[in-house]
Amino acid sequence: MRGDQFKPAWWLLNSHLQTIWPVIFRGQVKNLAITRERLELPDRDFIDIDWVNQNGTGPLVLMLHGFEGSIDSHYAKGMLRAATSHGWRGVFMHFRGCSGEPNRLARGYHSGDTNDLDFVVKYLLSREPDVAMAAIGYSLGGSVLLKWLGETGRQNPLKAAVAISVPFDLHNAAKRIQSGFSRLYQWYLIKCARKRLLEKFSQVRAPIDLTLLAEAQTIREFDVHYTVPMHGFASVDEYYTVTSCGRYLRAIKVPTLILHAKDDPFMTEDMIPSAEEVSPCVQLEITNRGGHVGFITGRYPWRPEYWLENRVPVFLQQHL
Repeated sequence: MRGDQFKPAWWLLNSHLQTIWPVIFRGQVKNLAITRERLELPDRDFIDIDWVNQNGTGPLVLMLHGFEGSIDSHYAKGMLRAATSHGWRGVFMHFRGCSGEPNRLARGYHSGDTNDLDFVVKYLLSREPDVAMAAIGYSLGGSVLLKWLGETGRQNPLKAAVAISVPFDLHNAAKRIQSGFSRLYQWYLIKCARKRLLEKFSQVRAPIDLTLLAEAQTIREFDVHYTVPMHGFASVDEYYTVTSCGRYLRAIKVPTLILHAKDDPFMTEDMIPSAEEVSPCVQLEITNRGGHVGFITGRYPWRPEYWLENRVPVFLQQHL
């Protein structure tokens, strides 16, 4: 278990500063040509994937975003640029309803829904059966990725995977985000999710009580009133138990790097898996600091360095 490579910027030592600073202050990545492709799903819904360097011939690096994320999330285009600088092609997968247009069905996405990821990977391989492919997942996207890796075991087609700032236990994550300053993140995420869903349900018949959705103040309440009934779970406790990715880590057979900070404000430190709780194929890098999808270093605020965009390609290069 290594974690001494990351040295936080002296001006962003606090976990909340690491988490919030790039969301507010990171500028747009320029000169990154993106091509969108719509995939029709078997249940007649759709998801959008965004390509970078689509017409190239190098390996594919598939990216999965976090809760209520998209191609415009602060981490997305920087990592896509880093991937293309190594001669790889970037494929950014949006979860249902997150690409800027409401999805067609009342259901959406959740932390344990691996079917759409499996569909996308099989679609990409149907076009290029021999292509080398890796995947990077952030937060919820990392949870989906790790769960899928564990479910598929030795049958998984990836060459490598990276999971960043993952909520390994959803019971813990839902509780942690209700305390202290982390309540700000909870408020923001619920605000974004509620806005997106109310927009969708203005076009699609809502099979749930929208009043309850509008009144949800916590992630757990949001899951009780939307995620659970929309995705066939008996209760929120069942949802959190069966979809938490921590229980799948021992079954992973693909070389996988997990990057996580002890001070992640979305998770308590005691829920970070130990080396004994993961597969021998999993490499844990647990840093003391870094916040949630932060990991910013650099000497000056006007010249920040995004450590993940250096560390992740180094790992992927070993396998692609």
